[in-house]
Amino acid sequence: MDAPPRWLNPEEKAAWDSFIRMQETLIGRLSRHIQADAGLSASDYIVLVSLTERGDERMRLLDLAHLVEWEKSRMSHQVTRMAKRGLVAKEECPEDGRGAFVVATPAGRRAIEEAAPQHVEHVRRLFIDALTPDQLGTLAGILQRVLEHMEKQPD
Repeated sequence: MDAPPRWLNPEEKAAWDSFIRMQETLIGRLSRHIQADAGLSASDYIVLVSLTERGDERMRLLDLAHLVEWEKSRMSHQVTRMAKRGLVAKEECPEDGRGAFVVATPAGRRAIEEAAPQHVEHVRRLFIDALTPDQLGTLAGILQRVLEHMEKQPD
């Protein structure tokens, strides 16, 4: 017998609706800015940041997909589009003939180096500056708690 749904009460629904609206609005605005400022899609930016924040600027395709919470096929298509534009390259994995590394190219590094300062300014203006340091600390703690809770839950 299935348990009845645990519907959200008005306070829970208001919190959830506000979170979703804030997240979608923020991501939408940041995506438009990164496209206008640097000619990168939000997905391009996510991949390049994920690669360039690492010391060797390379990751296995599947590890990169897991890191950004994308399906393998989505990551594969994104990497193919970025490789055609010269932002990343695919390299064979010597230990695993089926695996591949995704590597930031010099053009990809230049693109992220040029895009990042403008992007972080938009993040600051749209998100960080809206909160006091205490509020930001509280929010960071809340978000970390939700992330840890989700890691314990089955998909």
